[in-house]
Amino acid sequence: MTDVEKLIEKLKHIETLYSGTTNSGERTAADNARQRVKDRIAQYQEADPPIEYKFTLHNTWSRKLLVALLRRYDIKPYRYFRQRHTTVMAKVSESFVDKTLWPEFQELDKELISHLDATAEEIINAAVYQDSSEAEEIRAITTDNIP
Repeated sequence: MTDVEKLIEKLKHIETLYSGTTNSGERTAADNARQRVKDRIAQYQEADPPIEYKFTLHNTWSRKLLVALLRRYDIKPYRYFRQRHTTVMAKVSESFVDKTLWPEFQELDKELISHLDATAEEIINAAVYQDSSEAEEIRAITTDNIP
C-alpha cells in the first residue's frame, strides 16, 4: 500500500468516527456515513438554525479541504468579493460546526498537512539539499553576524 493509499484510508477512518458509526461492518460504507452526517445536519438545523460562519484558513490545502468537506455535506461554501482566498463562508448550524464539522476538519487537516510536510521534506532533501532544517536563531542583529 502506497503512502497516498494509507493517507486516504486514514482520512476515511476519521470520517467514520464523526459520522456516528457504531458497526465495524458499516465503516467501509462511505455513502452510509455521509448520509448519517447529512441527517445529523438536518436535526441540528431544526433546533439550531444555520448562521453565517467565516472560516479563515492559513494555507491553500486547508481551504481546499474545508471546501470539499462542506460540499460533501451539501453545504454551499462561498466568499464575498474582496475577501482573501483563504476565507471560506458558509451558512451552517452552530451545533453542527462545534460537534461535527470543525473537529472532523481539524483531524483531517492535521493528517493532510503532516503528509504534505513529509512529502515536501523528502523532495527538498532529494532534489535540493539534504539539510532543510530550520535556520539558526540568533539573539540580535549586529554587524558581526550580517553576511
